[in-house]
Amino acid sequence: MDEPKGMKTVAVVGASSRSHKFGNQAVRGFLRQGYRVVPINRRDAEIEGLKTYRSVLDVPGKIDMVTIYVPPDKVLGVLVEVAAKGIVEVWLNPGTESPEVLQRARELGLEPIVACSLMALGATLRGS
Repeated sequence: MDEPKGMKTVAVVGASSRSHKFGNQAVRGFLRQGYRVVPINRRDAEIEGLKTYRSVLDVPGKIDMVTIYVPPDKVLGVLVEVAAKGIVEVWLNPGTESPEVLQRARELGLEPIVACSLMALGATLRGS
């Protein structure tokens, strides 16, 4: 999967086809900012016109960062996949973190960023 030089690839774990969900707003926000976006969703085949993958491990090529929008009980499994894929930048959005999640992330050698990736982007949470 070739990508233009300088274009960062972000996987949105918990991407949603429902526009009011943060997982959908993240897909749209990162696209608007010029990222190559890879939606991770186990149910939908496509989100915002992009092919979805069931796991970051299924995505061909390098992923520069992952932003997570799933409940803490699902995050533990995602972290194992993220570490196996070699993704360095991991964003735990509000509601995804817990003491157990943070401990496991560090055990896997990850340094999670506990913050809203959309706010860090400067993307608006309203509109499209």
